Amino acid sequence: MAGERTSANLADLLERILDKGIVIVGDVRVNLLDIELLTIKLRLLVASVDRAKEMGIDWWEHDPSLSSKARRDDAAGAGDRDELAAENRRLRERLAALEAGTAGTAADGADGGGERDAARPAPGKESTS
Repeated sequence: MAGERTSANLADLLERILDKGIVIVGDVRVNLLDIELLTIKLRLLVASVDRAKEMGIDWWEHDPSLSSKARRDDAAGAGDRDELAAENRRLRERLAALEAGTAGTAADGADGGGERDAARPAPGKESTS
């Protein structure tokens, strides 16, 4: 009879912990002659998934190794990464051209205003039409 009561209390305790959540905090420090060699900070949160979501903790939903939805999202984002890499490459080429002293050619070709500049007469040679 005492064994049944203990298990019921343990189940109640576990239910209460998962419902409310519990935080366990600890620090481990290793010193040698008053010189701190290593510090480990431990933080442990025990709570149900629903309670964790209420607290704003949902990292497992965004981890590709734990969530198939996160894997799909990660694969879909690959195109965006390729586009960003191409833009980054173009910007680096423009910067290299500017640093090399070809600022006029690099700026004209890169911003799309090359046709407008080509149609404009050079300073001092304006047309009289």
